Parts: sequence; structure tokens; C-alpha cells
Amino acid sequence: MKNIEDINKAAVKKIVAKKKISEFSPGDTIKVGIKIVEGKRERIQYFEGVCIAKKNRDINSSFTVRKISFGEGVERTFALYSPNVETIKVIRSGKVRRAKLYYLRDRKGKSARIAEKIKKNIGVDVSVKLEEPKVKLVETVKEENKVEEVKKEASKVEAKAEKPTSEKK
Repeated sequence: MKNIEDINKAAVKKIVAKKKISEFSPGDTIKVGIKIVEGKRERIQYFEGVCIAKKNRDINSSFTVRKISFGEGVERTFALYSPNVETIKVIRSGKVRRAKLYYLRDRKGKSARIAEKIKKNIGVDVSVKLEEPKVKLVETVKEENKVEEVKKEASKVEAKAEKPTSEKK
């Protein structure tokens, strides 16, 4: 018989196979799309704010998002693998040094801001030359052919201009 941890891991794999869950961490500004059922109709409502906490507990994983709405702080905790969570989109990455950002509850205005994390290209060799795309080469060949055609037409026009025309008397 399987233990509960194996069952939870299998359930997580099954959910991840069906829908893509983007990587995010505390400090990131995220936009969470939640399914809301009103009678027979379904719609998606977005909740955008700063992720202040994230719990990684297999199927019980959750995260908390905080936003300021009409001057009042609003926090909402979501289950990561819930069928009601439709999408999670990272708007910007925050540069923080803590896993739980509960101190933001006491802050207001500019002191509640989080600096943006700047991503660096690490391990990219700049000295490697890339080949030119074939499409561009084909376009340049076509342009050269057009230039030759224009030169031929210009020479024909010049030849006609040089021919003496018969004048009527």
C-alpha cells in the first residue's frame, strides 16, 4: 500500500501535466486568474499584487498575495494546485532577501516598495559568430537581381533616346 506522500506527489504530477504553473517567488508582483462561478456562468477574475509568502508542501502548497485596494491592504491566500486558480503570471520580479515578507503589512507608500530584480546573461559567449539567416541572403540576392533589371531598362531607355527620330517637313 502506498503512503500519503506518494499519493500527493502523483496528484501533483497529474496536475502539472494538465496546466502550466509559472515559477515565482516571494517579492514578485504576480497576477492570479481565479475562476468564479456565478449561477451557470463562469468568468475569470484577476487579483494582482505582491507575493509575500509561499509554502511548498506538495499538494498542499499555497501562496499569499497582498495588494492595496482603495487605500486598504488586502491579502488573499491561494492553493497552488487548486482547480480554481486558472493562471499565474509574473509581472515583475522583486529583489528580496527573505522568504516571508510580512513586514510589508506595517509599511505604507514608498517604504512598501520592492526593488526590481535585474536578470543578467550569465555564461553567454559574445565572441561566437552567428551565421546570417538564409532569408536575409535570399532577399539580398533578389535585390541584386532587381538592380540588374533596372540597369538593363535604363540602358534601353538611353538607347532609344540616342536614336535619331525622323522629323516631319
